Amino acid sequence: MPTLDRLQERLGDEGFDVVALSVDRAGASAVRKFFDQIGVKLPVFIDQDGTAIRALGLFGLPATFLIGPDGNELARLAGPAEWDTPEMVSLFEGIIVRELDQTGERR
Repeated sequence: MPTLDRLQERLGDEGFDVVALSVDRAGASAVRKFFDQIGVKLPVFIDQDGTAIRALGLFGLPATFLIGPDGNELARLAGPAEWDTPEMVSLFEGIIVRELDQTGERR
């Protein structure tokens, strides 16, 4: 979670956002408490009943999805990752630039 938080700090704006979805059944307050303990500032979103997990066809966590501006899935990764490494930041910057090239504006 901290690496996703740092990625949001680095690239987040109207064209890029990190959205974390928790499946913690204890609810948003438990997740917020955990985020606060580890210094994560991301907003809290909860999938308490598993609707999103089923809709996305997930079989394990963590899972990460890259969603394009049109709402379609561009990529997914099962398992943990270091999201704020120079290589990952460069990957996301390239995707953002590609979107600029295709639309003429940042989405």
